Amino acid sequence: MSASKSRATNSLLKSEKKSLLRFLSLYTAIILLMLVALSFYYYKTQEKLMFAQERAMLVKYAYIQTKRLKVLHHFFDERTKYPRDSRFNSAIYDLEFVKIFSLLHNTKINFNQEIYRTDNHYIHLVKRLDDFYLGARYLIIETKEDESWKSDVWKNIIGYTLLSFFMFMLFGLLLARMFLKPMRHAIMLLDRFIKDTTHELNTPLSAILANIEMMDTDIMVDSNKNKLNRISIAAKTVSVLYNDLTYLTLEKEKKNEDAWIDLKNLIENRTEYFNILAQSKKLSCNLDLQEARLYADKRKITRVIDNLISNAIKYNKRQGEIGITLRTNRLVIWDTGIGIDEKKIPFIFDRYIRFNKSEGGFGVGLSIVKTILDEYAISIKVKSQINEGTKMVLTW
Repeated sequence: MSASKSRATNSLLKSEKKSLLRFLSLYTAIILLMLVALSFYYYKTQEKLMFAQERAMLVKYAYIQTKRLKVLHHFFDERTKYPRDSRFNSAIYDLEFVKIFSLLHNTKINFNQEIYRTDNHYIHLVKRLDDFYLGARYLIIETKEDESWKSDVWKNIIGYTLLSFFMFMLFGLLLARMFLKPMRHAIMLLDRFIKDTTHELNTPLSAILANIEMMDTDIMVDSNKNKLNRISIAAKTVSVLYNDLTYLTLEKEKKNEDAWIDLKNLIENRTEYFNILAQSKKLSCNLDLQEARLYADKRKITRVIDNLISNAIKYNKRQGEIGITLRTNRLVIWDTGIGIDEKKIPFIFDRYIRFNKSEGGFGVGLSIVKTILDEYAISIKVKSQINEGTKMVLTW
């Protein structure tokens, strides 16, 4: 029971991880955008606060300098030296924006703004004088920008952002697991149903196939032969599904028995096995097989070939075609069937996914195919167009 539970749990990992990763990717992107926006807002707020503090200080300096200019203006005959201050630099301009005197490091003045940052990290305050002291209409106060606030702001941004990101991700992970719990429960129920169904199918299916093989068709009338063919087609269709379910629930954990496989001989045997299914839809089969070998578990490679041929028959049109091309390191299986929407191709290997509801099955065949091919580092590419057909290209 515990081994069965372990297999069921392992079967959930791939689909659950995909769903979890998709949710967390979207969630992380949203959280990052939100944190960036909040960090930008915080930075701008701190910058405005800095400017407010600088403005208060510069207004104070402007008041002091104005008083000094007033004194100098009234005692200009006795005092001719422009007043200086170690805390700031200043300049005076007349009504026409012409410089009268300047101690500024940055002489590029923006008279349209009261306070602004210069290119070389100075801050200017432009004060319009009410009285023309020394002929001046504008007083400019300049101080070096104190950039210590930036380091403090960045420390806060980095610290709070990392802490918030960690907390949001922890919350997101808990939220994702809570939402995935019903899906996990549903998949476990489906796995249990598949296992029970597989177990119940074994005896009657074996009996049907064995009795079909033992029946002497030479003494049958044509009507009975046709009936037997239909029974055989139905039995082999169920047999393919049964083999997939058996592999999924019982044989998947078996140790590999890798050996050199004669792929040409294996494909000829499997096409012969499926010949009666192809004939039921009046399909023509084009084989172009060269000698090729593959070192793998024959049981698993048979599952791959059976699923691809079975799908080429199942999703084909009546009187359509199936083609199989085998080369040294390449296998191509194509059909002239209903095709697959290009947007859905990336999802066809997901477990329990079926894009054609009119056909039976649990949607596990291609999932098994992908799992086996990944195990042996065999790549598979799907080319398909609606109502034109599908081509599966395997390379190793």
